[in-house]
Amino acid sequence: MTTSDSEDVLGTAAQWRAAGETVALATVVETWGSSPRPAGSRMAVTASGRMAGSVSGGCIEGAVADAAKQTMATGAPQLLDFGISDERAWEVGLACGGKLKVFVEKLS
Repeated sequence: MTTSDSEDVLGTAAQWRAAGETVALATVVETWGSSPRPAGSRMAVTASGRMAGSVSGGCIEGAVADAAKQTMATGAPQLLDFGISDERAWEVGLACGGKLKVFVEKLS
């Protein structure tokens, strides 16, 4: 992910916050093996369901968006771990043998 892509996600998240939306930010903090997005990739999610950016693609983003909605509701950050040793890895599309950690936080 290039710096401009990252800034676009952060800028979009800031605009949504300024407009009164509740927003969470998901950031890839670690990858191992086959991973579609590098560490530092970001995705912003609003309580109303808007999304910008990408942390992986496919089903993982749906799982991250669900976790982001939970984080927005509770205010508690989460560290999500998707990997080959995790049964959920197959469900979310990491059957290729990758590992991915995503940190989700509510913006305030």
